[in-house]
Amino acid sequence: MEIFTLLETLEDLLENSKNLPFTSKGIIDKEEMLDIIKEIRIKLPDELKQAKWVKEERQRILVEAQKEADGIVKEAENRIIAMVDEHEITRKAYDQKTEIIETANEMSREISKGTKEYADSLLANTEDVLTETLNKLGSNMSEALNLMQISLEDTIKTIQNSRKELK
Repeated sequence: MEIFTLLETLEDLLENSKNLPFTSKGIIDKEEMLDIIKEIRIKLPDELKQAKWVKEERQRILVEAQKEADGIVKEAENRIIAMVDEHEITRKAYDQKTEIIETANEMSREISKGTKEYADSLLANTEDVLTETLNKLGSNMSEALNLMQISLEDTIKTIQNSRKELK
């Protein structure tokens, strides 16, 4: 992933900087560091777009599953109406309707559960990547990266909130 390469470049820049005498502070090329930070900002939106896509895809799958379940229920109701003529057939139809509705509801729950697990997995992965990025940034940079750190923390909170919504 290019972000990690850029972070490693940033680390190298910091590690290879010359120290000021009698301090732990170093001298770095400000323009070079800012260029790397700009590159990181350019690369970050891909993960954010992916998280948004996952959320939209989850919603689309849930709507599609609901439509399918509604179609199955409607089909069951139509079958029952056609069989109302005889008592035994009517009883069997009601039993079958219940079974079909239960099957449709179970399928809907399974599809919903699978979608949520998939979305949660992608969001968790994205959260891990951003958290790791934040940790690396926090351990290797100070004032120049505070704005980026705040942005990453906000993004992590948004992802965590999205994951909470899934549950």
